[in-house]
Amino acid sequence: MRRFTDKTLLVATHNRGKLEEIAHLLDPFGISVTSAADHGLPEPEETETSFVGNARIKAHGAARASGLPALADDSGLEVAALDGAPGVYTADWAETGSGRDFPMAMEKVWRKLEEAAAPEPRLATFCCTFVLAWPDGHDEVFAGRMPGRIVWPMRGDQGHGYDPIFQPEGYDMTFGEMDRWEKNKISHRARAFAELVKVFDR
Repeated sequence: MRRFTDKTLLVATHNRGKLEEIAHLLDPFGISVTSAADHGLPEPEETETSFVGNARIKAHGAARASGLPALADDSGLEVAALDGAPGVYTADWAETGSGRDFPMAMEKVWRKLEEAAAPEPRLATFCCTFVLAWPDGHDEVFAGRMPGRIVWPMRGDQGHGYDPIFQPEGYDMTFGEMDRWEKNKISHRARAFAELVKVFDR
């Protein structure tokens, strides 16, 4: 595993919330973060059919364009009774043409489960894959998964995306009902990050 020895890391995202989360996690390592938006980099088209494939597109694109090591993630919700959908198309299910409507996307998940007469518990997994890429083309991959179940109706107004219908295994609350920072300690992203930080270990 290649060690990260730089002091600045480019996070290949235009999402300020995601940047803040990653900056918070990296703070103990003395690493400052900058974003793709800060460098005026465009959002690349995600054309792969796997989380690692799409994360690689974003990380390598940002590393080549900036000359800095770049970190990207791709994440999504896999519902067992829907053959793993929406998966890499998790965000696409919320697209309306004028923005993203996640309540609509959550209703779509539930409707498809009802149409499939899926038995309870309606199992699902949140997945996250980080790719850390260097300008020379090398990369390291780190993945995390959080099993749970789909519940209805939606519960909670915390978090984002599909959080109000996802109840993580071992908990009686949805991600949407959890405090943001408490969720970040147990989530799929936290599990992937626990692997990622091994490259920053001083």
